[in-house]
Amino acid sequence: MEKTVRGLQEIRADIRAIDAQIADLYQKRTRLTKEEVSGRVSPDRAIFGFTPAKKFDFGQGNVVFQGVDGAYSQQALLEFFGKDRKCSHVETWRDAMEAIAGGEANYAVLPIENSSTGIISENFDLLAEYDHCIIGEQIIRANHCLMGLEEAELSDITDVYSHPQALLQCSKYLEAHAHWEKHGAKNTAVSAMKVKNEGRTEQAAIAGKVTAGLYGLKILAEGIQNNSSNSTRFIIVTGEKVFSKEAKKLSICFEIPHVSGSLYHTLSHLIYNNLNMNKIESRPIQGRTWEYRFFIDVEGNLLDAAVQNALSTLQKVTVNMRVLGNY
Repeated sequence: MEKTVRGLQEIRADIRAIDAQIADLYQKRTRLTKEEVSGRVSPDRAIFGFTPAKKFDFGQGNVVFQGVDGAYSQQALLEFFGKDRKCSHVETWRDAMEAIAGGEANYAVLPIENSSTGIISENFDLLAEYDHCIIGEQIIRANHCLMGLEEAELSDITDVYSHPQALLQCSKYLEAHAHWEKHGAKNTAVSAMKVKNEGRTEQAAIAGKVTAGLYGLKILAEGIQNNSSNSTRFIIVTGEKVFSKEAKKLSICFEIPHVSGSLYHTLSHLIYNNLNMNKIESRPIQGRTWEYRFFIDVEGNLLDAAVQNALSTLQKVTVNMRVLGNY
């Protein structure tokens, strides 16, 4: 028994010694990588056709959002571009991307994730499908309200309309009114407009407080979301491959071979270049069972030598690697 214990202690000592060697070798590799990159990368050169700019003039061009007046997307748009910015709306998020592709719009505002319910998967797929560029983001606090006609009371309600994400974000409140029928709609503001136009006291919508004022609806309950700090992150997309020299977040997507260790090997190129990854998501690739496309956010700028080196190596070990934006 004593010999066995002494053997385990020796093994653990060997493991610690090897770990120390690995850490030392990793630090040496990182230093060498930085030296190699700084010797062959121009600090003024971006990659993949992206053009750096000192600042953007967002005062020009058409901006589109999905939904109707009062939508959270419109609120994000006005926060980012300015309260007086003229804009137009489209019916679907795909229509917004098509508007840019067809030259009808310069910018589109799309929700990409919610702090309570996670990613808006359809918009991740659209980012991969369209060759557009993210140039900014805007976070909006989503304070959901239940609203109905002026003459309606809470006891009258039998049917509630809203976007499926909003219904999920208010699930606890809705569970307390289990007899209500829940109906998904394209947009929270569209739901409010429906309640107003149809004029039925038994109908209610879940949307923002601003929306109630726009459509002349009465707020029956305020702040009904599960999470009091419930927020949605929106991205601003354009058709030009541009980025700010002060940009600090980089979004990329790629596919990898469907073999053991592929993701680990791929992410190691971020580690070797000392890049901090702050988000990773995956989406199934249509027509390829059990294969996925990965979306990653890292800290950095396309003008950084370490970023350029990481992307250069990622392009070699991944499939369809794309820079989605630097903002």
